[in-house]
Amino acid sequence: MSQSGIEAAELSPGNHNDCTYFKLLHDKIKSQYIQYIVADKGYDSDDIRKCIQDFGQMPVIPYKKNRKKQKEIDKSRYKTRNIIERMFGKIKEYRRIATRYDKLDINFFSFIAIAFIVQIIC
Repeated sequence: MSQSGIEAAELSPGNHNDCTYFKLLHDKIKSQYIQYIVADKGYDSDDIRKCIQDFGQMPVIPYKKNRKKQKEIDKSRYKTRNIIERMFGKIKEYRRIATRYDKLDINFFSFIAIAFIVQIIC
């Protein structure tokens, strides 16, 4: 997500690790002005960090505890992830989104868009 809105979204099966879809999702980003990619520890891998840096962006991803080399991250930038987490928590209150009744991705994304609009207006 950037100042102009959601840059890219991808649905993945519930039994797959999200980080396996990172490259596909990152390739969909069209804005040249995104400087930082903020993600949780699930995206902590050397390949993902290299992918982000190859595009001239800075990864803001905390390191897992089992990493041998741990570096400091920009904690003030990482705190901005909380905004996104709260917004998704609010839209998951809609039963249709939480249980994923829709079979087609386009229908599911459409209802997510409606839920975001309702959250912004109300």
